[in-house]
Amino acid sequence: MSPQPTPTPALSSLDDAALAARIAREDHAAFEALMRRHNGRLFRVARAILRDETEAEDALQDAYLDVYRHIGGFRGAAQLTTWLTRVVINHALMRLRRRKRDRVVMPFDERAAEPASGEVEPPATRPESPPGALLRDELRRLLERRIDDLPLAFRTVFVMRDVEDMSVQETADCLAIPAATVRTRLFRARALLREALARDLDAATIAVFDFAGARCDRIVAGVLARLGT
Repeated sequence: MSPQPTPTPALSSLDDAALAARIAREDHAAFEALMRRHNGRLFRVARAILRDETEAEDALQDAYLDVYRHIGGFRGAAQLTTWLTRVVINHALMRLRRRKRDRVVMPFDERAAEPASGEVEPPATRPESPPGALLRDELRRLLERRIDDLPLAFRTVFVMRDVEDMSVQETADCLAIPAATVRTRLFRARALLREALARDLDAATIAVFDFAGARCDRIVAGVLARLGT
């Protein structure tokens, strides 16, 4: 695999606000630097909602184009990362509604927080444990599947808080819900996952939804191509 291209050191050292100002002046290099900086988090949030890697990539590209067109109107009332996450969430939810695979029209309504009876079941038997790295890789894949089994509201909060390590307040701001609701959903998500994974959860969490360099390159290249560069 060819080495992943990286932004120039001058751009990579700029903070988000400085990059945003450059992007507002149609600086594509600054936009690439911003995308590469936040690709991992934003992809995982989109994937948490859509449960499909290809759709998550498409939603992220659409969101980035939206960001590029409207970043001149960003006034800094919230952190740029919070604003970016909100845009990605909106695009992912629009895709979810178009798929019509979820009965809940507004997934983050409080009514969506309660899982249906028996919706998430722990595995009947634990898989045999291969040694070393193979065990860790299998546990990671198992954890990803169990996260996908969570209700939408729970798995989104779990990915934002426990995988991306976002604060309670930032998660609440991104989802437009109270901080207390974030805490409640995270508590319930963890409890459901513990039932399914028991002691294996902590060992597998680190590498959940690995964001490979090839995916990063593909997303950046797709957005830049659609901008006509």
